[in-house]
Amino acid sequence: MILTFHEGACVRASAGDTTLVLGPVSKASKNFKAVNFGADVAFVSLNHPDMNGASEAGRGEKQPFLVTGPGEYEVKEITASGFPSGSKYGGEPKTNTIYSIHLDGLSVLYLGALGDLDLPTEVLEMDEPDVLIVPIGGQGTLNPAEAAKLAVKLEAKIIIPILYDDKTLKQFLKESGAEGTKPVDKLTIKPRDVAGKENEVVVLSA
Repeated sequence: MILTFHEGACVRASAGDTTLVLGPVSKASKNFKAVNFGADVAFVSLNHPDMNGASEAGRGEKQPFLVTGPGEYEVKEITASGFPSGSKYGGEPKTNTIYSIHLDGLSVLYLGALGDLDLPTEVLEMDEPDVLIVPIGGQGTLNPAEAAKLAVKLEAKIIIPILYDDKTLKQFLKESGAEGTKPVDKLTIKPRDVAGKENEVVVLSA
């Protein structure tokens, strides 16, 4: 699996011929650049221009399968579950969907614009995720301290922060004891690569 970051809450995950996008940025976003690649599946966690630009992830006749809320999904080699949670991203309370995704022998837990530390029981009772993608920037989502605390609680093997700026990223790395972490362009991982890892922070540059 290859993971890359595309500003805001937008992460692309590719494995073989399958590409999925998490939190695709819409052309209507005033904060981030719109998605500029095609995907087979688009996961929208929050109905907000910063992360509901699924139509931007299509290419000609090839449009992504759209996942927009809680439920069970199976598309191509991907199995996923969505769980409702709270967020105040954009200023008012909204329903945010947490996605647990299995692809290429790895489990990814994508928290989207999560702003509430009270997670659904099903999420708390899951096996520890291989990759946890967590918002750290505050502004209606988790702040750096909350995000670091939740990552430890979920016993994630690898943690990828999203929705950050330089200040909140610096705070999060300090809270996580990962101050020397340098951003990388992409993360390429196989199931054997995560064995034995615990709360390892990987910062993906946009």
